[in-house]
Amino acid sequence: MVSQKKANAECISDNALQHFKTYKYSSIDKSPLSYYVLRHYWNACVEFLPLWLAPNMVTLLGFFFVLGNVGLLELTDPDLQGPKHSVVYFSYAFGVWAYSTLDNIDGKQARRTGTSSGLGELFDHGIDSLNCTLASLLEVSAMGLGPTRLGALTALIPTLPMFFSTWETYHTHTLFLGYFNGPTEGLLIASTIMVLSGIFGPQIWHRPMADLFGHSNILGLLSFKDIWAPLLLGSFFVAHLPSCIYNVAEARRAKRLPLGPTLLEWAPMVIFTSACVAWLGSPYSALLKDNHLCLLCLTLSFVFGRMTTKTILAHLTRQPYPYWTVLLLPLVGGAILVNLPYLGLGPISATVEHAYLWAYFVLALVVYFRWAYLVVNAICEYLGIPCLTIPEEKWRALQKQREMNASGLPMKNP
Repeated sequence: MVSQKKANAECISDNALQHFKTYKYSSIDKSPLSYYVLRHYWNACVEFLPLWLAPNMVTLLGFFFVLGNVGLLELTDPDLQGPKHSVVYFSYAFGVWAYSTLDNIDGKQARRTGTSSGLGELFDHGIDSLNCTLASLLEVSAMGLGPTRLGALTALIPTLPMFFSTWETYHTHTLFLGYFNGPTEGLLIASTIMVLSGIFGPQIWHRPMADLFGHSNILGLLSFKDIWAPLLLGSFFVAHLPSCIYNVAEARRAKRLPLGPTLLEWAPMVIFTSACVAWLGSPYSALLKDNHLCLLCLTLSFVFGRMTTKTILAHLTRQPYPYWTVLLLPLVGGAILVNLPYLGLGPISATVEHAYLWAYFVLALVVYFRWAYLVVNAICEYLGIPCLTIPEEKWRALQKQREMNASGLPMKNP
């Protein structure tokens, strides 16, 4: 039984947790690249994993590849103008690709070891939520976009498709990945950009495209950097959002429920996005001028991570949609503080704004990990399973079974 304290604090009641007993993962991946190419690569990769390695640990190791490269970014390219050494770009690319690979084989490892559970989906998608602003921050560095509004857009825009995919999953109880999706093609493109930057330098994205393709009479001085923002926004609004709305509409129609009320569930993302735009877009903000984009992305990683992971948890436990997280309040507060002159008050100093962001980071860190600890422990206690390990007797039995199978002896259940 889950303690009443935990249930009251995090809405993890026994009534909610009982759905983990009947959990069944559901996904649809329409990507030709996944089906015809990468699934064979992933199936081969998972065979290299030892049977004692827990699926959640596989997920976590993938995240560490990105987190380690964010640390490398801080050491070698704190100004986000592009590292001086090509090996750093290749490290970025390898880290993102390793994350993508491990993110795609953790579920295979779960099935391979017989440890699939709703906790795995929560852990997997929770890490994906944390990673949204971090892997893309490496892309900002690789393209030499700097602490600019374009750099901020590049780092933060992955939160939009992640949020709406999570909203879609909440209503359909199926993860939909389209013909072209972020976890597959998106991360492959990001890795490719990093490799190209390592070979040719980040200036390749700033040079006129006519230098590469000719047709200067048509392209003029237009560079990849010039079309980057429309490309990112167009990809989301044209290729991603409509399909999410369509799938939710179909799921609601099947239940004879209207779509309209579900649009109110966009409120957390509207607040998140509006506050970010109001804060970073304010002429009175010094965050970008003083190069604090990395700290902002780390902070918003926890803010966004808690927001979307609460939705994933609600999907798994069939609970009401979570409209609010307390971590949005300081984000709105920051947006208001830097825009005080519009209210007839004096502007805050850059020092105060920086200190506020640091305080926000510490708060987000503490609130997120306290919440994650309580939730994960509650689920593990209820299901009677460890989070990051596989019991020795279980993986040894699996190993013995595989050895017997390889030798041609009759298989036995572990």
